[in-house]
Amino acid sequence: MKNWSLASLAGLGSAALLGGALYFQYVMGLAPCELCVEQRWPHLAAFLIGVAVWFFPARWLMALGALAVATSGALGIYHTGVERGWWEGPTACSGTADISSLSPSDALDVIMAAPVVRCTDVAWEMLGLSMASWNAILSFALAALWIVALRRA
Repeated sequence: MKNWSLASLAGLGSAALLGGALYFQYVMGLAPCELCVEQRWPHLAAFLIGVAVWFFPARWLMALGALAVATSGALGIYHTGVERGWWEGPTACSGTADISSLSPSDALDVIMAAPVVRCTDVAWEMLGLSMASWNAILSFALAALWIVALRRA
């Protein structure tokens, strides 16, 4: 398989992961948290890079594709740690904001601005791994595919 074909395949893998996330959101009714949404953007970028590689098979584009999916994988590891309580997540979606020093009006503003879906809650899991964990695993597999394409270039 040619290097641009592998890179395009990796881009399609990102499109599949993004499509799966949208399926869970819109068909299965699982609303994403803030960290879930942040993991999607690098996959969109990797898909677009995969399309660009089809027309312009440049090494730097393949490196950028690998970086994009690796970024999503790193976010997936971070999100997994937040879900499992290994470390604190963003206060905006972890329910850990300290409002004790705020006035009642300001506290209400903080509560009302908080997203409905908490980053600490696992909405779905398979084989004991959450969607964030699966995203990390599959993202790093796609990064490896991008790197193989880059090395063949």
